[in-house]
Amino acid sequence: MPSASDGGGAPADGAAFAPATLEEASSFLAAASAAGRRVRIGVDLRTDKLDRVLEHEAGDLTCTVEAGIRLSALQAALASSGQRLALDPPGDPSVGACLAASLSGPLRHRFGAPRDLVLGVTLVLADGTVVNAGGKVVKNVAGYDLGKLVCGSRGTLALVARVSLRLHPLPAAARTLTVTREDAAAAVSALVRSPLQPSALDVLHPGRVAVLFEGREAAVEDQLRRARALVGGEKTDGTVWIESRQRQAAARGRLLFDPGRLRETLAGLGEAIVRPGAGVAYVGHEVPDGRPEPVRRLEERIRAAFDPKGILAP
Repeated sequence: MPSASDGGGAPADGAAFAPATLEEASSFLAAASAAGRRVRIGVDLRTDKLDRVLEHEAGDLTCTVEAGIRLSALQAALASSGQRLALDPPGDPSVGACLAASLSGPLRHRFGAPRDLVLGVTLVLADGTVVNAGGKVVKNVAGYDLGKLVCGSRGTLALVARVSLRLHPLPAAARTLTVTREDAAAAVSALVRSPLQPSALDVLHPGRVAVLFEGREAAVEDQLRRARALVGGEKTDGTVWIESRQRQAAARGRLLFDPGRLRETLAGLGEAIVRPGAGVAYVGHEVPDGRPEPVRRLEERIRAAFDPKGILAP
């Protein structure tokens, strides 16, 4: 069996293999497929050494990066051009982990989940085949929208090796409004029906609503003033967003709900971080898998199409 230094099979000592190039990742998975050896992406095969910014087109608000780059490193590289990737999940995950686990934070309210920011991907399939899809790539594959398909796939379809991303300008100013009231659903309803455009809107259940406004200084102050006139609350220093991400990270379950049923959802929850715009609540208990059986069967068919030998383990 080849060693990690051979750029092929699994490391001799059973440790995780971290390829430094796309070719090494391809060789590793090709060898695993030939041997019928299962691979857990993120455990047996890691992207720590694939951590470069390959291209940054500031004028187009796009970049292409290797999937192992950490969000903090990417944000630091983009900040010099006054730009950011509008993802703020808890911790400091890699870009690839954000896609694979569909990680997001409070900014999801305005900018969406990872799938909404992905323009293109380069993947290594279970048999070592390298495929490209979407924008900012040399060759595209017709059929599946691979960039969106791998979001939330948790490494069961392919190794995400490179990602092309949509960027946004860094805001000139940011203000946070914290509203403390028993009827959080009423405050949320008033805000989302108004012409205000918050970047983030979280319910720190029970009893608080946090709203983030970003943009030009004058516009942000105006939105803050109008929001206070609408729902009350006080301007705070923004540490509430740190609390929100910490509580999200500590949650044991992720509950999906109809955003139109926020009041009923809150009534049935204990402590939780709730993102009304996304219909997601991070709760302190495990949540059963509520996917309908047809969805499960479709996912199995997709996995079989990408990985017929079952090499990529969940």
